[in-house]
Amino acid sequence: MDSEDRISALLARLHQASPAGFAIALHVRFTSPKYLFQSYAKDWLDTYSREGLVLNDPVVRWGFENEGTIRWSELDDPAAVMARAREYGLKYGAVIALTRNGKRSMAGFSRSDREPTDAEIGRLKADLTELHDLTENVEALSPSVHMTLKQMSIYLTHG
Repeated sequence: MDSEDRISALLARLHQASPAGFAIALHVRFTSPKYLFQSYAKDWLDTYSREGLVLNDPVVRWGFENEGTIRWSELDDPAAVMARAREYGLKYGAVIALTRNGKRSMAGFSRSDREPTDAEIGRLKADLTELHDLTENVEALSPSVHMTLKQMSIYLTHG
């Protein structure tokens, strides 16, 4: 399986494992990711953007300050961003943050039905790590793979 197919397969598997959506920021430099994949519902993304919730989002904060995994229910949330998310069906989830070869990637994965299990979080982490590794040397990817990633990022972010 080539890189493009493997990346597509990983994103599809992560989407299936996160029925209420996800946000994946790959290779974050300062505060901007090289790629941002989001599959949350448009109404939540619009609210999140309009209200500037990223500034107080405990998922984002934890992802920048830590490595590893944590359930959303364990996050400190003084600005009640997670309460707002629950109004849109994002009730349970996990944050995964990793740094490999000096590059940070982080993600929030959500469900509306139940807490993710330890095994599910482990699979999400393994898939995110593989996605991070596959996209690490973006410059070395073929132009077609690079363009496909950009298109997938736009598609997943904007529907």
